[in-house]
Amino acid sequence: MSGYYGPSFSRPPSRPNSLAASRANSIVQSRNNSYVASRNNSFVAASTPATPRARSTAAATPQAYLSRANSKDDGADTPDYNSEIVRNEKGEPMIGRIVGGKHVSEENNDIDADCGPIKTVDIDMPLTLTETVKHNDKEYIVLTFATGDKENPFNWNPWYKRSITTMLNLMTLFIGLATTAYSSGINSMCEEFGVGSLQGQWGLFTFNMACAVAPMVLAPFCELVGRKIVYASSFLCFSLLFIGLALAPGINTIIGLRLLLGLFGCVGTILVGGTFDDMYPAEKRGRPMAMFSFVAIFGTVSAPIYAGFIDQAIGWRWIEGIQGIANVPLLIAIFVAFPETRGGVCLHKRAVALRKATGDDRYVAEDDIYTPDVKSMLKASSVKAIRMLVTEPVVFAFGMWIAFCWAVVFLFLSVIPITFTEKRGWNEGVAGLPYISLAIGTFLGWAAHHLQMRKYNKLQADPAVQVVPEHRLYGAMFGAVWLPIGLFIYSFTQYGYIPWIAPTIGLAPIAFGIFFVFESTYSYTADCYGESSSSAIAGQGLMRNTLGAVTPLFASAFFHNVGSQYAGLILALFGTVLSLIPFVMFKYGHQLRARSKLAQEFGGK
Repeated sequence: MSGYYGPSFSRPPSRPNSLAASRANSIVQSRNNSYVASRNNSFVAASTPATPRARSTAAATPQAYLSRANSKDDGADTPDYNSEIVRNEKGEPMIGRIVGGKHVSEENNDIDADCGPIKTVDIDMPLTLTETVKHNDKEYIVLTFATGDKENPFNWNPWYKRSITTMLNLMTLFIGLATTAYSSGINSMCEEFGVGSLQGQWGLFTFNMACAVAPMVLAPFCELVGRKIVYASSFLCFSLLFIGLALAPGINTIIGLRLLLGLFGCVGTILVGGTFDDMYPAEKRGRPMAMFSFVAIFGTVSAPIYAGFIDQAIGWRWIEGIQGIANVPLLIAIFVAFPETRGGVCLHKRAVALRKATGDDRYVAEDDIYTPDVKSMLKASSVKAIRMLVTEPVVFAFGMWIAFCWAVVFLFLSVIPITFTEKRGWNEGVAGLPYISLAIGTFLGWAAHHLQMRKYNKLQADPAVQVVPEHRLYGAMFGAVWLPIGLFIYSFTQYGYIPWIAPTIGLAPIAFGIFFVFESTYSYTADCYGESSSSAIAGQGLMRNTLGAVTPLFASAFFHNVGSQYAGLILALFGTVLSLIPFVMFKYGHQLRARSKLAQEFGGK
């Protein structure tokens, strides 16, 4: 599976002095908690939320300017979002509360009492906070969730959030399985169509290239239309394509449908990072993201375990058919039970209702006026992504590391059959069982990663420690060295007379290390670049999926011509060099960040 794992491109710019930023359990507060300081000193996030009362008495400039606050960029990449908070005669922000209908209650008086008087309206309206701002010379009343609002995704029941996360993980699993299950049927498919096996490998190429390029163009559009409509429509199209794959009359049809399968598959995962942003505050986002990474890798490496048996028993077409059928229950669940997770959508509906009920067109949700335009988001997801990949050493180094890992995954789709089918004479189904070792290694990597999260949480809880991105790398320094260790074991156990268990054991540390590479790449990049991390991770995704796309085209020739032992040794040597990256970044990462125009500034190391 090859999707986009970064945060949202459509998040409004940070408004540290806004009413939303002062409320607990808000998306703005969640974002601000993860910021330390901007590179251009446009703001420094407070260690505790500022109250409206504190803001009203503080010695501040008359205007609170909005900023893409983690950057000392010249502003060429972002439009002007400067806004003025409207104040009364006493210099206090014009804030208030509004409620109506069945939600009117005496209990509302005690909720956010520091936000001004309550206004009642003649429609059902949960208690909502209001803030008057002037934006682009026009006055607006911006709506914000009140503390404890049950419609705020941050306040949803934890089990409800877990059910949503589970649906996303299952969708990711099925997309991951579809990525590589196809490889098990390539030989029989090409034999039926009378073409060479290399043409069958183009199905893997087109799938991965769609995942490489599509997010850079489609991510902004997916952000604008809402979460549910994208998940439901993309997974529906993804599932329907299996009908065409199962009934395809020729190899060209297969290659074209695999391109579309990759397109709709990656669209289904573009928004996962943003969806977690919608529901989980920053300090609780680590576990669901770790599980998402685990499922993505687990699905990709696990498909050949069963796909070879299907091909051997009932043919390659049923590999596609069974996967399409398996998608149906989840597809129904997404259409029926998956909610819209963007809190801004709920606030937009409230604003529409208030405009209609009061005749006051000033009521808006924050997203209505502050969301970047499509042009800006396209620039961030494509032009800026490529520029950061080329000019930022941190982005390039981790991008190269994760791209190598993804190349190894797709190389082994060809390597494992060479090791166990050609050299040991196993049949197609049994030759897929060594992939169980990769699946176990992925699981062990996910389990061990909890030690990294525990250490990081302790560092965050220690007031004497200034947490910096390099603290994300303890797990990477431990876990990533297992990737070259596994590659060395596998390369030295390629000989047919060596027991099958030896190369099988070597596969587990490979997957163990790959999981840590994925986790460290995304967490470290996100911490380094803050809001610019969307572009940084998109650039890394382009590099990763492009290399994953081309490797199946030469994998078999590489291992046959060079020799399995020496080809594996070459990979192990490359892996050894790249495994030095977390150690180098741990020691020198702060110096690289200090030279960057886009990286966040931290007070410590």
